[in-house]
Amino acid sequence: MATADFTLPPIPFSFITENLKVGIVVANWNNHITYKLRDGATAFLKEQGFEDTQIITHEVPGSFELALAGEWLFRKGCDAVICLGCVIQGDTPHFDYVCSATTNGINQIGLENKKPAIFGLLTTLTEQQALDRSGGKLGNKGTEAAHTALWMLALKNQ
Repeated sequence: MATADFTLPPIPFSFITENLKVGIVVANWNNHITYKLRDGATAFLKEQGFEDTQIITHEVPGSFELALAGEWLFRKGCDAVICLGCVIQGDTPHFDYVCSATTNGINQIGLENKKPAIFGLLTTLTEQQALDRSGGKLGNKGTEAAHTALWMLALKNQ
């Protein structure tokens, strides 16, 4: 649940970022929102000691394509993949199909690769809700997704 006063808890395990690679896949659709998610994730990773060469970012047309591109990043040696997109509900069931397929796809690539595949998909009823969650009054879910990726990497390496 998104709250205005949420702060990221400390990652409970220590680990070295030196040899890790993190992939970020960002949907181009709704890019006025998704690019803010990407920027939040990238900034967090750099704050944690990641170099530009350790962060591989790819764009895809829309959220439906996030999982396949995430799979390709795992095949290229990424230790974790952060999937960022935004689907805003409209007047047709398209929203339901895209959200369901994207959720299942991201989950599947993580399980199949036994590596963190992070769900950074905003599924909102309005554009304002998405803006509030991409650097607005409810924080940046891209930053939270990067935090989750590092937590899971640290847990895996314990």
